[in-house]
Amino acid sequence: MRRSVFVVIGSALLAIAFVMSVEGHRGFASSAQDKTSMTEVKIDNFSFGPAALTVGVGTTVTWINRDDIPHTVVSTDDPKTFKSKVLDTDEKFSFTFTKAGTFPYFCSIHPKMTGKVIVQ
Repeated sequence: MRRSVFVVIGSALLAIAFVMSVEGHRGFASSAQDKTSMTEVKIDNFSFGPAALTVGVGTTVTWINRDDIPHTVVSTDDPKTFKSKVLDTDEKFSFTFTKAGTFPYFCSIHPKMTGKVIVQ
């Protein structure tokens, strides 16, 4: 009788440990996904870096102006999918991409500055 109680308790403890282990891995996966849901593009030396960025649907992209002069971030489509205000040094602009596609953009002050976000 005593042996069966230990077997039952041991089995229950193993089951609890297994469930906690699985839940822990799910939490880790969520953390990894949360970290990839935000991406930065640096504006510096009259360029966007990276110039081409591939992200998943639901990702928020933040452009940060590290240049000494103002820049903008404006999509090339009409009507505009996104359009920042003029960004001074260290100012940021963020946009969350909610659908798949390719989204080219440029700086309206310096139109030769271009980039694109590819959303999969």
